[in-house]
Amino acid sequence: MPSFLEISSDKLNRIIGTPNLPTIIDVRNDEDFAADPRLVPGSTRRDYRTVADWAGEVAGPVIVLCQRGQKLAHGTAAHLRALGVEAEVLEGGFEGWRDAKGILVPDVKLPPRDARGRTVWVTRARPKIDRIACPWLIRRFVDPSAVFLFVPAAEVPDVADRFNAVPFDIENVFWSHRGELCTFDTMIEEFGLKTEPLLHLATIVRGADTARPDLAPEAPGLLAASLGLSRMFNDDLAQLEAGMLLYDAFYRWCRDATDETHNWPNPRKG
Repeated sequence: MPSFLEISSDKLNRIIGTPNLPTIIDVRNDEDFAADPRLVPGSTRRDYRTVADWAGEVAGPVIVLCQRGQKLAHGTAAHLRALGVEAEVLEGGFEGWRDAKGILVPDVKLPPRDARGRTVWVTRARPKIDRIACPWLIRRFVDPSAVFLFVPAAEVPDVADRFNAVPFDIENVFWSHRGELCTFDTMIEEFGLKTEPLLHLATIVRGADTARPDLAPEAPGLLAASLGLSRMFNDDLAQLEAGMLLYDAFYRWCRDATDETHNWPNPRKG
């Protein structure tokens, strides 16, 4: 039973992937991290020894984790609270999360971060489906502060090179379609995010993105909503923000509501 200064793995698991996820900070020491270089989804590594230096960059609420949820995490969280930042500790730390079968993202798959600690990605302008779904997945499960650049298709490789951005959803790059799978499928596989709700969502995305509406009954609906959004917004970043809400809704349906139905009440007889 966690104390009022802690959050359980079960509770954290319920909010991962949602807009309500707090900032997650991993303060494991280098030795512990090297033994298992994976990350709780959405978390960022920080040095507990320099908490006073980086605390001002953090907006609460915050969840702090170390190897076992003991001195490093509690000390860091207490320091943050002393500086006015709402903070609690993941009960049992990294080991508790791992033992509870929580999903973990391989650090080696994450691209280098910029000077502000953000991953930077680049793709073709005028996104429709995959190029909205992938940023949603990254921001909700990999890097909440990720930056996305939308440029003309011909400029994607050079922009990636000049601005240290990771290209995605174009031909001949790592993060792209593979056979019948779309880029969203690739990211779920490579980031270790193969949960039942995300795999269900991936089928819907694939059906909408690759003109195979037979893959899922919901695929035509996602296609219609995506094409509608693309016509509502001239600004790709504004469209992305609107699309985040769309994918939040589809994800929560995949996770929590697939068995729920809705019928208009029948008129009363007589």
